[in-house]
Amino acid sequence: MSPDLNDLLPLFLSEARERLEHLADLSPSVDRDEVAGQEIRRELHALKGASRMMRLEEISDACHEGETLLTPPFEEVADRLVELVDRMFGMVGELEGASKPRPVPDRPPPARTKTAPVPGPASPPPGGGLQSDVRVPASSLAELADRATRLRILALGGIGLGEQLAELSRAAERSVNDDEPRQVIATLAASLRHLVLQLEAGQDRMLRQADRLLDRLLGLQLQPLRPFLQDLARHARELGRALGKQVRVEVDAEGVELDRRLLIALEEALLHLVRNAVDHGIEAPEARELAGKPAESVLRLDATGRGREVRIVVTDDGAGILPERILEAAQAGGVVSASEAEQLGREDVLQLLFRPGFSMADRITKISGRGVGLDAVATGVRRVGGDVTLQSTPGQGTSVHLRVPLMRRGDQVLVLRTGDQVAAVPSAAVASFVRLTPDLLKRSGDHEMAVLRERLVPVHRLSRLLGEPKTDEGVLLELSTGGSTMALLADAIAGEEEVLIRPFPAAAGRHRVFDSMTLLSNARPVPVISPSLLSSLSDREALPQAGRKTAARLHVLLVDDSTVTREMLRRLLEDGGCTVRGVSSAAQALQQLAEARFDCLITDIEMPRMDGLELTRQLRATPALAQLPVVVVSTRDSAEDRLAGLHAGADAYITKQGMDSRELLQIVRRLGGGA
Repeated sequence: MSPDLNDLLPLFLSEARERLEHLADLSPSVDRDEVAGQEIRRELHALKGASRMMRLEEISDACHEGETLLTPPFEEVADRLVELVDRMFGMVGELEGASKPRPVPDRPPPARTKTAPVPGPASPPPGGGLQSDVRVPASSLAELADRATRLRILALGGIGLGEQLAELSRAAERSVNDDEPRQVIATLAASLRHLVLQLEAGQDRMLRQADRLLDRLLGLQLQPLRPFLQDLARHARELGRALGKQVRVEVDAEGVELDRRLLIALEEALLHLVRNAVDHGIEAPEARELAGKPAESVLRLDATGRGREVRIVVTDDGAGILPERILEAAQAGGVVSASEAEQLGREDVLQLLFRPGFSMADRITKISGRGVGLDAVATGVRRVGGDVTLQSTPGQGTSVHLRVPLMRRGDQVLVLRTGDQVAAVPSAAVASFVRLTPDLLKRSGDHEMAVLRERLVPVHRLSRLLGEPKTDEGVLLELSTGGSTMALLADAIAGEEEVLIRPFPAAAGRHRVFDSMTLLSNARPVPVISPSLLSSLSDREALPQAGRKTAARLHVLLVDDSTVTREMLRRLLEDGGCTVRGVSSAAQALQQLAEARFDCLITDIEMPRMDGLELTRQLRATPALAQLPVVVVSTRDSAEDRLAGLHAGADAYITKQGMDSRELLQIVRRLGGGA
């Protein structure tokens, strides 16, 4: 191919794939639809001319072969034409692979589940329908640039507000020793209220602009789902021919689009479902005829868009799955106990196939089911914020339903608190939540159960997952995943946030219920519960895992007579992972020290009756408390004041005016033993 033709190759490949997709739609109906035959001839003729211009003789010859098949009078050529179009897809795919490397996903795809080797075609797996380049209209680029500029202008406005806050801070510092601070404080309060209003208005404008910009950018990531499903259909037909099975594949996804990043992430799961359907679900022609079925089987790939969701259904008319055999294998493998098995309905039994680690490899050929690898499918779907369920009728077939978001943006999570720790759970998995009352918890043998919607479901305690003390108060959340329902007990719901969830790095190991983490809006990292892993966890399993230590939290006693200062310091310390108890006087501090153990004490100096220096001297004179670390945080910043604090026995001295929250946390951790 000459250099000039090389430049035209991307344009030809784009046109060829579009024409082949049209041919794939028309070919199955050519025997009974004269109009379809005429349209196929036109497409083949146009593609033959373009391929000859590009000197691609193999594609040109294939087009000529198709025209020959349609030479009147013709009959029963649909199957041969479908096979020819599949072959031409393979030719185009090879040219695409040679012309440019395949795009690399933003993170590695999940590892393929190890299954028994299946004879299959030599052609590459689906993926040619995934566009490696995204064409962006000039008008869209101009709009994005305009929105980005507006966002930057709003961000620059925040710099001015920061400077005003810095000036107010300096004014507050200067007024600390003022003889009449009331008027200054009143002025500062009025200025701060005005700044708060400006800040809220600016944040609101910035958030609206960011949402519009994000929606526009995400819209550029959408691509038609139909070409990818047609690639899957071609792969299914080739695999069927290799296995000696007659498979007709029907695709219905007209007008449905999906974020291309989600499609890349779901490619492995969808490919696995199609291979399983052809290899394990659909019977051989002889077996189908004995069962009174047509020798030709039907595999359907359907996709529909519903608002911000896309539903993908893979359906076969094969032998189906016997729930009794699944339950038998689950009990034999220890996936469920005998008492649990008695409480499972038909749908619950089918969802056992998605349990992590559950395999029916020894029984696949006996029940024509899908016991191998469906946990990997569920993991891939749920990783992108979706869910998967399975329905099956013995003797009639099986359908797997995937529900995924239309676009990949932030994930909504509920932030849960138990004891001194927090964790997150995907909001999509939370069906409901109620305040815990004693009548909601029951015992069933060795298992703790909850009564939700007049039904007993297993209970998991967040306190146990995180190694915190058990509590019988809090909130009971109903979680639903893959058709399974369970309850999660937490002390409280701390709020709901939109976050970016990232999987744990491989070096972090695999936890039994946490498979990813996220940063909250306050930059605090928290683990994210996997509902699917939680559903497979027995309440008898010890948690946390052996060898995994729960991070120790420092207990800090905070002494300051200013409510505002005490609250600010408490938040700083708790955000840093400390447990804080605040009191307003030295006398209250001494009482707390007599009743509980603390790792560190933080005190102000100027307090009524007994100041912070005298408190420190008393601690140093008390043998039981002489080694307690003491940090003085005060507005006094002279060298003499610092020296007085250290002479009294303080381990560190920090001024409020120049206090850095990171410095304070580092000192507390170092002195308290949590570094």
